[in-house]
Amino acid sequence: MSVRVTTLAERPEFTGQLWAMDNSWPEFMFHDRMAALYFEVCTTVYPEFVLVADDDADPGRLVAKGLSVPFAWKHEDLPDDGWDAAVLRSWNTRRTGEKPTVVSALEITIRPDRIGSGLSPLMLGAMRDNAARLGFGELIAPVRPNAKHLEPRTPMAEYAALTRPDGLPADPWLRVHVRAGGTIAKVAPRSMTVAGTLAEWRKWSGCAFDESGPVEVPGALVPVHCDVDQDHAVYVEPNVWVRHRLT
Repeated sequence: MSVRVTTLAERPEFTGQLWAMDNSWPEFMFHDRMAALYFEVCTTVYPEFVLVADDDADPGRLVAKGLSVPFAWKHEDLPDDGWDAAVLRSWNTRRTGEKPTVVSALEITIRPDRIGSGLSPLMLGAMRDNAARLGFGELIAPVRPNAKHLEPRTPMAEYAALTRPDGLPADPWLRVHVRAGGTIAKVAPRSMTVAGTLAEWRKWSGCAFDESGPVEVPGALVPVHCDVDQDHAVYVEPNVWVRHRLT
C-alpha cells in the first residue's frame, strides 16, 4: 500500500482534518495551556513543519499527522521543560525575529485503525527528512514513551534506561527513535503541565479525585497530584529528550 507523506504547505486541503482526525490521546492531554501558543497558528505560520499522510486505501483522508516547530536554541543541554519549552521558545523566536536553529518534534499521531501498520517509523523518518530539507542539522524530540503509562510509579529516568537483550530501549516508541538514528539525551522532568479543578479532572479522566494524594489516571505517565482541600489537581508529565543529528 502506497502512503503519501507531504507537508501541509503542499496539501493545504488537509487543514480541516488535522483536528478532526480520530486519535487515541487521553482527554487530559488536550488541556496543557501552553499548547495554544502553537496550535492556534501552526497551520498558518508553520505549514512547512506539519506533515500529513494518506494512502491508496483511503485517498484524501488522513491516516497520520506529524507536528514539529522550529526555534532558536543556543545551548548544548536541552531544556527541562521539554514539550512546553519547544512551544514557548518557538513563539518567542517568532516574536523576536531570531533565526531558528533547531526543529523539535511535537507530535506524531496515527489514526487508531492504522496503529501497528508501520506508520510511526515512516512518519518519524519523514519528519527527519523534512527538517533536513529545510536546512536544519538536528531534529530533537521530547518523546512521550508510549508504554510508560503501564508503569506510572517507575521514575522516568529508570524507565528510559530499560533495554531489551539486543540493547534497544524496552519502550516501543523510544525504540523507534533509536532505530531511526536518535540518541537518548536526558529526561525532561516537567515537559508538560496540566492543572485543573477536581471537577475538570473527573470529567477528563473518569476518576473520583475524592482523596488528596497521588492519583493514577488511565493514560498518564506518572500519578496526578490531587489536593481536595484546595480543589485542584496537577499533572506534571516527564518526557525523554531524543536527539536526531541530520548532518
